[in-house]
Amino acid sequence: MENALGSYDRLKDICSRRLADRRLVLASNRGPIEHHLINNGQLEARRGSGGIVTALTSISEFIEVVWIASAMGEGDRQMARQGRIKVDSASENLCLRFVVSPRNTYHKFYSVFCNPLLWFLQHYMWNSSRTPNIDRTAHDAWENGYIPVNQAFAQAVIDEASGAGPSPIVMLNDYHLYLAASYIREQRPDLIIQHFTHIPCPAPSYWQLLPDSMRQPIFRSLCSVDILGLQTARDVRSFLQCCQSFIREAKVNYQRQTVCLDGHKVQVRAYPVSVDVVSLHKLIGSPAVQGYEATLRQLCGEQTIVRVDRAEPSKNILRGFRAFDTLLERHPQFRGKVNFIALLVPTRTHVRQYQRYVEDITQLIETVNSKYGTVDWQPIHLFYENNYPQAIAAMRLYDVLLVNAVIDGMNLVAKEGPTINDRDGVLILSETVGAHEQLGEHCLTVSPADIEGTTQALYTALTMPAAEKRRQARALKSSIEKEDITNWLWCLLNDTAKLVEQQSETATPESVPHR
Repeated sequence: MENALGSYDRLKDICSRRLADRRLVLASNRGPIEHHLINNGQLEARRGSGGIVTALTSISEFIEVVWIASAMGEGDRQMARQGRIKVDSASENLCLRFVVSPRNTYHKFYSVFCNPLLWFLQHYMWNSSRTPNIDRTAHDAWENGYIPVNQAFAQAVIDEASGAGPSPIVMLNDYHLYLAASYIREQRPDLIIQHFTHIPCPAPSYWQLLPDSMRQPIFRSLCSVDILGLQTARDVRSFLQCCQSFIREAKVNYQRQTVCLDGHKVQVRAYPVSVDVVSLHKLIGSPAVQGYEATLRQLCGEQTIVRVDRAEPSKNILRGFRAFDTLLERHPQFRGKVNFIALLVPTRTHVRQYQRYVEDITQLIETVNSKYGTVDWQPIHLFYENNYPQAIAAMRLYDVLLVNAVIDGMNLVAKEGPTINDRDGVLILSETVGAHEQLGEHCLTVSPADIEGTTQALYTALTMPAAEKRRQARALKSSIEKEDITNWLWCLLNDTAKLVEQQSETATPESVPHR
């Protein structure tokens, strides 16, 4: 906890001292708050969950933040008419501004291009001999969905950047807004622009599933930012290789991790995102979490395996259950003694691939429970709901936490679990998960497709000596507390502050654009 509190103090210092006269204009598809219509047409504001929202909201204690986000529903659309909206937070420095897109435009942007195409591509989820099929519908979604929404976000950023005083810092987020930077840069070359991508950056050969008419604008736009943040060193290497492969005139420096294009240099850096350690420790003391913990204890065995995932193919849930099936078949001593609690969050339930995946999961669980279950013992307990306090409670109780995703940008479950677990639980972690770069030394590593290796890892974890379990658990906690969500944000802003200082040193009256 001392490391986490120290990160907070460093963040406060950099904001109040080195960035004191700057504003932050932050843009992401989803904002910190969504407004929902309830009884009698009244609006209810619901705060977004997760450590990233908490961290980005918290810096408004020190500097002024304007958060630009898509209007997600009718409630947001109504609130958008007010322009800037003050957000209730620990300070008075956080405002929200909505980008309102025509519903059909947003549908093409989000439900045709971003999710089914970009997200699947960047998670290596396509069966390239059959999918994707980039037909007229996909090209239409690019031209009449992705491009106009990115242009609308860019214009909102430009509007917020106008006015007297020093230019704000612009922080763009994720794969939804790849094109926004280039539109902003055209009109405001003076702005310092960051872009942070939360999902993996695949190798050039996989990006080539996208036509050049889409790839080129994406990578050229990302090369127009000042700092491009990615999750891992592997992602940084992939991005640099993509620039070298796709943009003939780009000058790529692998040692310095920079790309120069059209006289502009972008720094490409790994900023591994993390969890809010302080908030997690507060949450585990809440009545809701303690209530779920008491209930879930009744489902625990002598030892308990836990997994917490969104119910999507990239999480590799089926192979995890197949490995557990093999464990029970090969080592009958675990029957009746080891329970598996799976907490799966529904996601993209309208997408047929996801529907089939959940059906396959349910069928496999029924098979395992039927094969080994008795009157007194059920091997697998499934919770299929979006219930974060319940998931936190489950992670308090694991002896083994299974995170065997096919690929993930980071996977915060791998960091949440060790932070709050009180049983010296063992982490089994896929080597293709972003968190593995930081935590791999203190966990059991598996290859995501290796069911046999995952079975052996489950056996090793369940039979590990107590002293080794304790050593690994303590090392995981220490590493995560040292590099928590506040430290992630500090690293981003520290590199930004260096650019601000360089810009101030080189600025002349002639070089400052008229506003």
